[in-house]
Amino acid sequence: AYVDQGYTGEQPAEAAQTEGIRLEVVKLQEAKKGFVLLPRRWVVERSFAWSARFRRLARDYERLTTSLAGIHWLAFAVLMLNSLFSRVHNTL
Repeated sequence: AYVDQGYTGEQPAEAAQTEGIRLEVVKLQEAKKGFVLLPRRWVVERSFAWSARFRRLARDYERLTTSLAGIHWLAFAVLMLNSLFSRVHNTL
């Protein structure tokens, strides 16, 4: 998983390792002047923008976290299937 500098240290690394996740910390450049886009940051921001299209995810209506996680899975499955079928349609 790509994470920012807030997740450096042993505690986040150990917690991720217990879940079977390898953390890769994306660091800022040393001589930063003005706006600098972090590598791989756009992937996260794009994913948040895509999930904002679904009204059910705009507010926290769910009582159970498992329900909310399921709706996220469903939303991203719809997005990926839409992307797949639009590519197939464009190649025909």
